[in-house]
Amino acid sequence: MKCHKCKRKMKYLKELKFNEYRIDGWKCGCGEIIFNPEQVQRVLLLNKLKKEAVKARLGRIRSNLILRLPKDIEAALDLKKGEDVILKVEGKGIKIVPA
Repeated sequence: MKCHKCKRKMKYLKELKFNEYRIDGWKCGCGEIIFNPEQVQRVLLLNKLKKEAVKARLGRIRSNLILRLPKDIEAALDLKKGEDVILKVEGKGIKIVPA
């Protein structure tokens, strides 16, 4: 990828700092940085979700209680069907984290 400022070739780097996260992107010697747009969108969605409460619905399949997560949370945490998550009981609530 070429730099928009100086027209030199940019170097692809992993772990560039964006907000409090580390994401991939390109960096030029002149200081110009271009972040991976998919990863930027994910970080921005995570920041938005942190600021608001998200409502989810419980369901039942046979004898199992299931938790249905909204599409935004699925996208922000990059969750896939059949993927394992870890549930932690904290006080009177639960914390769900990707495994």
